[in-house]
Amino acid sequence: MSTHATRPAGARETTEGTVYTVTGGDWDALAQEVADRADDERIIVNMGPQHPSTHGVLRLILEIDGETVTEARAGIGYLHTGIEKNLEFRTWTQGTTFVTRMDYLTPFFNETAYCLGVEKLLGITEDVPDRASLIRVLLMEVNRLSSHLVAIATGGMELGATTVMIFGFRDRELCLDIFELITGLRMNHAYIRPGGLAQDLPPGAVDALREFVRTMRKNLNEYDQLCTGNPVFKARLKDIGYLDLAGALALGATGPILRSAGLPHDLRKSDPYCGYETFDFEVPTTDTCDSFGRFLLRLEEMRQSLRIIEQCIDRLEPGPVMVADKKIAWPAQLALGPDGLGNSLDHIRTIMGTSMEALIHHFKLVTEGFRVPAGQAYAAVESPKGELGVHLVSDGGTRPYRVHFRDPSFTNLQSMAAMCEGGMVADVIVAVASIDPVMGGVDR
Repeated sequence: MSTHATRPAGARETTEGTVYTVTGGDWDALAQEVADRADDERIIVNMGPQHPSTHGVLRLILEIDGETVTEARAGIGYLHTGIEKNLEFRTWTQGTTFVTRMDYLTPFFNETAYCLGVEKLLGITEDVPDRASLIRVLLMEVNRLSSHLVAIATGGMELGATTVMIFGFRDRELCLDIFELITGLRMNHAYIRPGGLAQDLPPGAVDALREFVRTMRKNLNEYDQLCTGNPVFKARLKDIGYLDLAGALALGATGPILRSAGLPHDLRKSDPYCGYETFDFEVPTTDTCDSFGRFLLRLEEMRQSLRIIEQCIDRLEPGPVMVADKKIAWPAQLALGPDGLGNSLDHIRTIMGTSMEALIHHFKLVTEGFRVPAGQAYAAVESPKGELGVHLVSDGGTRPYRVHFRDPSFTNLQSMAAMCEGGMVADVIVAVASIDPVMGGVDR
């Protein structure tokens, strides 16, 4: 590939018309070309893909002049999983087990966005039970806390603020304990399914959630005491990773990056889903346009999430957690079997003893899956990192024809160059930490 790196794009006439040749550049050739013409002070540095300060398997190609970054580019693709392609070979329900693994720090947002899209195609958006939507909101907000805690913890670690890291992961464990109690797993849950949820809340979940909110309210104050007024912490983040509103809009950045530039854009308010329009919460903003503002935002967003979680707990009422249509509804009466796996033996026993048609439907639902009318749909949720959108296309079969995600980590990573060029090498780490990209979401 490197032999073609500098060959220009061109056009030639053939018997079948004009053929255009467009060749992409290769980073190794580009780096060599820059090195050949550079002076002794100007060098190319690879930060990653295994650098501990690059939030996963991210490669940053930096051209530096002394300590100043003159050019910065992101090299991605080292964590490519092929999840979007794999979805074309699984049923619509099995798709949830794949999408939950994309941005592995925000599994419930991946699952919800996907399921909202499938429900749009099925035309059952209004049929999803209220209890299922409430539990979706509840889990997403606990997930927002856990994601922001990792962002603050890893950002602190990269700055040398190890106490922040220890506190961040300590509190994230509380979130993962809630996930494990409700879904049986700490990560990769596949708990949110088209039509509702895999199962209802277990006994003791509401009490555990109330205790969680109390503990987190107390613990969040510690981050203020450690960081917000700390002159060293503030000096390290202030005016670093600067990106103003015009730049954020031009690059399509969303989430804390956009809100740190003063725009209160949040899909939970502007295009609500799962009943968010009925909740009382604020969309915090700052006008600093820098890494410090993004830290303050994440801290305040966690407090707002606790408000929403409390409202969810207060509004929970008994009811189903899956749509009534048995041709779509995956059994939600799961119980833990002797093999340690979730099953629904009582449900099977009932339909085997009462209705041959119900048994056939159940068999087809599990083995073949339900059919989704031909068409396409777009659904989006406000993930901790910004707008997470999914575009689904159905050809009328039991498997997706195409699924493509607009992952905020991928889009926001574009802003890395604008934030870093002209700054110091050490500030690249701070800027990338404030973007908070997760490579599982970037390399789908």
